[in-house]
Amino acid sequence: MAIARAVDFLGRSTKPVTVSEIAEEIGVDQPRATRLVQQGVSRGLFSREADSDDARRTLVVLTDHGREFSSRLRSERRAPLDAALANFSAEEKESLARLLKKLADNWPDRSR
Repeated sequence: MAIARAVDFLGRSTKPVTVSEIAEEIGVDQPRATRLVQQGVSRGLFSREADSDDARRTLVVLTDHGREFSSRLRSERRAPLDAALANFSAEEKESLARLLKKLADNWPDRSR
């Protein structure tokens, strides 16, 4: 669900973002991202604010309702992982984290 990916991205962002940044992050084109933002605004998940540096741009931020929704999404995703790792020792968790980092660091860059 694209709107959930947009909420997740905004929930992880440390600053307001543009519609273009949302489009790039969740892998949709600009018109689709614009529609998603409109849907998010109408659902009370997002609000728009003027960019103080560039009056032509609009920035998107999560509302309180959007932050709650984002937190619920993260919790729902986290629960199965926590259950799967419940029987791992601390050392096994550390090894898994190290190996996953190594995998991520060596993953082929698709932008090249």
